[in-house]
Amino acid sequence: MFNLKKNQEERVEILNDRDEKLILEYPCSWSYKLIAGEKEALEQAIRDVIDERSHKLTHSKNSKGGKYVSMNLDLLVHNEDDRNFIYEALKAHQNIKMVL
Repeated sequence: MFNLKKNQEERVEILNDRDEKLILEYPCSWSYKLIAGEKEALEQAIRDVIDERSHKLTHSKNSKGGKYVSMNLDLLVHNEDDRNFIYEALKAHQNIKMVL
């Protein structure tokens, strides 16, 4: 389980069950792992969510049976709201099966 603690600056501490802290200072590079039924549908979802925003999309792997494809989306996020908005928008997109 993770808990978020926001400081007055654009700095966020993420605490996990082992009391380890991940401190994010914005803007920062962030990576999302996306899982979809096909590469083209995943690429369309990214265009729908982040439009022409600069990003890097790399193939991660295909499922054993070839039913799913996973890819890594790397981009610059400007603050916690930006990072969470992108996550939620990708998660809600009909072409995306899962966002990690």
